[in-house]
Amino acid sequence: MTKLKILFAAVFLMTFTVSSFAQGQISAERKQAIDSLAMEKIRDLSKYISIVGSKDTPFSEANRVIERTLELFADDSQIGVSSLYRTEIEYYGVRKYLEHLMALNYDKVTISWYHIQYISDLELQPDGRYVGVITIYQRFEGISNDGLNYKDTTKKDITVYVERKQTQIGGKLIGFWDVLLGDVRVTETTK
Repeated sequence: MTKLKILFAAVFLMTFTVSSFAQGQISAERKQAIDSLAMEKIRDLSKYISIVGSKDTPFSEANRVIERTLELFADDSQIGVSSLYRTEIEYYGVRKYLEHLMALNYDKVTISWYHIQYISDLELQPDGRYVGVITIYQRFEGISNDGLNYKDTTKKDITVYVERKQTQIGGKLIGFWDVLLGDVRVTETTK
């Protein structure tokens, strides 16, 4: 009888573990939708950074876009800032980074992103979230009326978090996958 109880407990534990794990799995179709949503959020971030950095953007509009940008990120995320003139990389909270960008001392700022791609597939973490990394290249150009012209290209890795959430619609709990951006790490800065 003891061997039977042990066997029953082992089978129950295996079944529970497998079914719990399967519920956290993402189907191929769902993964494709999540990847599309992550890339859409990255494109939104690119657009928002360009708007906030532009000297043509009115202050009130830049502040509105900053609030929209914050919605893309997980709490406590940071964005790296580099320069050709210094070796260290400085990291700022997202709001602080955007305010710093808005206050740059140039008369014209142009920021564009290209070669946006996943460099690591989504991997399940012990806390149930999936984590991946998207790489982008950012071209920055700042021009001042007094002749100052700074240009660089920065390769950045952006952490992507995918987690299961719930919301209530019409009295029913509905589960969905949400994508949030995490830290934006500078990996290389060149001319």
